[in-house]
Amino acid sequence: MDLLNTLVDKGLRRELPTREEALAVLATSDDDLLEVVTAAGKVRRQWFGRRVKLNYLVNLKSGLCPEDCSYCSQRLGSKAEILKYTWLKPDEASKAAAAGVAGGAKRVCLVASGRGPTDRDVDRVSQTIEAIKEQNEGVEVCACLGLLSEGQAGRLRSAGADAYNHNLNTSEGTYGDITTTHTYADRVETVQQAQAAGLSACSGLIAGMGESDTDLVDVVFSLRELDPDSVPVNFLIPFEGTPLAKEWNLTPQRCLRILAMVRFVCPDVEVRLAGGREVHLRSMQPLALHLVNSIFLGDYLTSEGQAGQADLDMIADAGFEVEGAGTTTLPRHRTEARTEPEAGGGCGGHSTGCAPCGDVADGPTVVDAEAPAARTDLVAVRRRGAGTDLAPNA
Repeated sequence: MDLLNTLVDKGLRRELPTREEALAVLATSDDDLLEVVTAAGKVRRQWFGRRVKLNYLVNLKSGLCPEDCSYCSQRLGSKAEILKYTWLKPDEASKAAAAGVAGGAKRVCLVASGRGPTDRDVDRVSQTIEAIKEQNEGVEVCACLGLLSEGQAGRLRSAGADAYNHNLNTSEGTYGDITTTHTYADRVETVQQAQAAGLSACSGLIAGMGESDTDLVDVVFSLRELDPDSVPVNFLIPFEGTPLAKEWNLTPQRCLRILAMVRFVCPDVEVRLAGGREVHLRSMQPLALHLVNSIFLGDYLTSEGQAGQADLDMIADAGFEVEGAGTTTLPRHRTEARTEPEAGGGCGGHSTGCAPCGDVADGPTVVDAEAPAARTDLVAVRRRGAGTDLAPNA
């Protein structure tokens, strides 16, 4: 297929595909799916070999969020029967993190619900970061605390944080349909604050919220321009009790096409398969390893994932290997670009001021002949680990 040959060539050169090419990946048929995975897999292996980075989530504060993000089980007014608890103490969070590190996780992601941290919250999280670093030499720590105020990113960096996560989630044009209590611009500003403080930026998206192909391409191109080191791709978990509980729009094939598109647009970035993979990819999860180079181990914030050992077995059975603590995740040109900004670089070799991509008419939105059946049986609320007396899944 000429399209795929072109995209592979561009990916190996870190060259940005056109929006039309990205839309065309999403519009490919199921008959062409293995060709799409094979092509994107060539780009993935060029920059990351067969390594898979493991990440582990610790939910520092669960539920009771004042924001109204429609996709979130912790949102204002959520009826989802999730765990609700206030801040974990630093020693509790460190103990939870240690379980993930013991299971093979290279990065610990510390997440707290809410609009953004107070200065007291930053002090609390800083103590947690220090405790984790003291007990787990070499582990990366990523904080995800919501919208940052001036100076907070620098304080987290001084405490030892390596990265900060704040997802764009969806396109700027449709953001107001998903959330009204903050703006898309607020999210962009927080990612930029993290970058300015020297933190590795982590920012991604959620697919399956009823968006069009054009929306998906728009948010991925926006991420490409924002230039995070890591792009998590979440697939909506339609929790009962949230406004998007009926949005069962994804098939395993659709998920794989989305992941392939992200890989082509951001060839040399850590693309992380995040929440919802078990729900929507199901038995096709191993194919996704040919597209992504990073996954979460075990459970998520408010939902359960598959067993940690099952994740490790899947990686080994698919012919991949867990990335070791002594290995640098990103290709050398990206790590050098972070320490020497004047040298250029970034996602695909472009800085955040990459050349404009031009206007393009709306591309086709893929609509399956039959809507996928809702698999509510696969949505399991987390009842173990952080905030409970039960052992975590790691």
